[in-house]
Amino acid sequence: MGLVEIAVDHVSIKSTLLLLPGLLLGWVVFKTCQVAWQNFKLSRGPGQRAPSIPSRLPFGISIVAETIRMAKQHRNIDFWRGVFSSTDAWTAECRIIGQRMVFTADPENIKAILATQFADYGKGAPFHAKWKDFLGDGIFTTDGEQWHNSRQLIRPQFVKDRVSDLDVFESHMQILFRAIANGGALNGEDQPIDLAAGNGKPVDISDLFFRYTLDAATDFLLGKDIKSLSTPVQEFAEAFAEVQRVQSLIARTGPLSSFVNRKTFWKGMEVINTFVNQYIDRALRLSPEELASKSKGEAGYTFLHALSGFTSERKVLRDQLVAVLLAGRDTTACTLSWTIYELARHPDAVAKLRAEILEVVGPTRAPTYDDLKSMKYLQNVMNETLRLYPVVPFNVRLALKDTTLPRGGGPDGSQPLAVLKDNPIGYSTLVMQRRADLYPRVSEKFADPAVFSPDRWFHWQPKPWQYVPFNGGPRICIGQQFALTEMGYVLTRLFQRYDRVENYMAAVDGGRPTLKAEIVLQPGDGVRVAFWEAPK
Repeated sequence: MGLVEIAVDHVSIKSTLLLLPGLLLGWVVFKTCQVAWQNFKLSRGPGQRAPSIPSRLPFGISIVAETIRMAKQHRNIDFWRGVFSSTDAWTAECRIIGQRMVFTADPENIKAILATQFADYGKGAPFHAKWKDFLGDGIFTTDGEQWHNSRQLIRPQFVKDRVSDLDVFESHMQILFRAIANGGALNGEDQPIDLAAGNGKPVDISDLFFRYTLDAATDFLLGKDIKSLSTPVQEFAEAFAEVQRVQSLIARTGPLSSFVNRKTFWKGMEVINTFVNQYIDRALRLSPEELASKSKGEAGYTFLHALSGFTSERKVLRDQLVAVLLAGRDTTACTLSWTIYELARHPDAVAKLRAEILEVVGPTRAPTYDDLKSMKYLQNVMNETLRLYPVVPFNVRLALKDTTLPRGGGPDGSQPLAVLKDNPIGYSTLVMQRRADLYPRVSEKFADPAVFSPDRWFHWQPKPWQYVPFNGGPRICIGQQFALTEMGYVLTRLFQRYDRVENYMAAVDGGRPTLKAEIVLQPGDGVRVAFWEAPK
């Protein structure tokens, strides 16, 4: 019998209750000593402290509560702005259950974290522990050699030859047109649809974009799409969304994450793993010769086949697939959703975009990769959307050793900031890219930074590290060109067919979009619009 069993047999409830105050006191003393030691190290090392975020309750509990409340209301950006407004700087710190945390929206600090001091910051063991059940040991959760190996494994699948093959987008585009005309997902691929009857029919285009990108991603990665555009209730898609919702709470609650209810998380993970494993089983049944022929030939080539040619470890295949599926589906769907949200409010931008598309591609021809890259206004539209709505709005890195950040220390935040090993650094591209002080003054040529204006990109370029929608440095998004190509393709095909988008969101959100930020930034109320076909 072990020590735990002996203790359980001999300790009564009464004695346990009598021990609790002593245990609590011991824990408080331990945390107090730990904080004192950290403060001593901070005072002795290089750099200064950042302005402190006030907490109304001990141990920073009110900060955690406010984080959760704002997240549920999709007001994360308000929380972050509140953090910085109380400090007169764009970097601040707090303590939660004795854990020092730093928040920043300073481009110099983000540059240091992602590039110039890359070796000092990483995902770290705590991040891996919180995310491993969802993303495993893939590219988004690891550091060092393990991260490097994942990147090398994935990189060949996103070279230009693969990214510029647009056939995978076109087949799903035709189903998307039918779903738009239907006003929502089809009830089976063979459902008869009158495309002309879809003119002016309201539809949540955001829902359809998530379905479209899921179909395109599973087709590209696995060789067989999930057909969510023609399946109204899609179990995998719903499980994927719920797992991300709970995972976001786990990430936000810091040291209190063990209190997050994970019941729906585990149910969703079972669905995700069952779905992915059926494809892995199929790939692992192939002989080395069959794998080589599939990987080298155009027909039947998939991301999974390529991965299986390098490793037969089931966990490695599963972790890389889920990570790339998350990146390939959600990021693109979110950006397309925000693009249509803004275009529906700016008919002049729709007219300019459609005019360029007709000039370069014409009304019916499918665009080539070179066509997409040559259309400057199309690129401006996507850049402007990503400026206002970066895909991953809030991110975190862990200090892997005692180090500094360039700014944030001292009363005015202008001095180097002292950072200790294991201090988490939260940074926000969403807040940084909306900082009015980082832009030129509003003028005839430069619209207010808070306003959607693709024209600004004709005569303005952001300074380095003030615009990083795909991160930067060694961890810059591998799939950046794939995502931009897919988005450009979808927008081109849409505005070849449609010349007008009617906005139905004013009655929903009053012109103030709901920024739902769980892992990626998506419209919290959907994007309800109606499309009108151009006259033949």
